[in-house]
Amino acid sequence: MLEIDRLIAEAARAAAAADSLAALAAVRVHYLGKKGLVTDLLKSLGQLPAAQRPAAGQAINEAKERVAASLDVRRASLEDELLAQALVADSVDVTLPARAGLAGGIHPISQVMTRIEEIFRHAGFDVARGPEIEDDYHNFEALNIPSHHPARAMHDTFYLADGSLLRTHTSPVQIRVMLAGRPPLRVIAPGRVYRCDYDQTHSPMFHQVEGLLIDEQVSMADLKGTLAAFLECFFERDDLAVRYRPSYFPFTEPSMEVDIKLESAHGISDWLEVMGCGMVHPQVLANVGIDAERYTGFAFGLGVERLAMLRHGISDLRLLFENDVQFLRQFG
Repeated sequence: MLEIDRLIAEAARAAAAADSLAALAAVRVHYLGKKGLVTDLLKSLGQLPAAQRPAAGQAINEAKERVAASLDVRRASLEDELLAQALVADSVDVTLPARAGLAGGIHPISQVMTRIEEIFRHAGFDVARGPEIEDDYHNFEALNIPSHHPARAMHDTFYLADGSLLRTHTSPVQIRVMLAGRPPLRVIAPGRVYRCDYDQTHSPMFHQVEGLLIDEQVSMADLKGTLAAFLECFFERDDLAVRYRPSYFPFTEPSMEVDIKLESAHGISDWLEVMGCGMVHPQVLANVGIDAERYTGFAFGLGVERLAMLRHGISDLRLLFENDVQFLRQFG
C-alpha cells in the first residue's frame, strides 16, 4: 500500500510538471501504458497470497483512477492555456485600418453610356426611357414602318406569344415622348435593344442611344453641327474627320449615315460608319399629332458597343459580354 501511495503522489507530480500535451502523453504512457508502472502492479497480483489479492486489486484500480484523474486535470489545464495563447495570437485590433481590397469597376458599356448622356445633357437634351417589351404600333407603325414594309426584315425581331415584341431600337421612346408632350422637344433615349443576330460584330442584345429634336425651323445644318460636335467631344478630337452619306430610313427623310476616320491605333484605318440620322419624316410627325407644316426636327441613332470598341480599341464585340475579369479590370 505504501508503494501504491508513493506511485500516486509521484504520478501527480509528474503530471503537474508536464509543460505540453506531448510531455503529458509521455507521463500517461509511463504510468498507465501497457508497460507502465500501474500496469506492472496489476500484473504482480498473481504473486500475492490469494487472501490478499482482492484488497490489493481494489487498491491498484483506485490508484489507476487517481493517476488518470491527475492526468485529465493537467490535460484540461494545458488545453485551456493553448486556447488562451491562440486567442491572443489571433486577436484582431478593430481600430486598425481595413485591408485594401480589389475595387470593382464600372463596365465599359456603362462608362460609354454615361459619357454619351453627359455630353447630350450639356447640350440641353433630356434623357427619356421606355419599356423594353413593346407593341407593334410604337416599334413599327408609328415610325412609318407598316406590316408590309421591307425594312421590317432588317430588324430580325424577337416576337412574344401575345403579339408583343422585344424592341428592336429605342425609337419607340421618341414616339412616346412626342405623344406625351408638345414641341419644342429635345431628348435622347438610351437603352437595351434586341435583334436576332450574333457574331464578331453583332449581339442579340445591344445598347443604343437615339436622339430627337423637334422645334420650329430645325434644319439639316443643325443636325450635322450637333453630331459633329458630339463626336469631337466623345473622342476628344478637334480634328476628327466626319462625313455624311445619303441613306434610307423609313422614319427620316432625307436620311444619312455618319462616318468617322480615326488612326489605326483605334482599330481601324479607314472610314467607319458610326450612326444613322436624318430629318424626321412628316408622316411620323402626323402620326403623333404634331403639325409638320410648323415643326421640323431631326433624329439620330448610334450603337453604344461600336463607340466603346472604337474608344478603347476593342476588336471583338463579344469581349464586352463574356465577363472576363482580366479584360474588365482594364477599365477599373
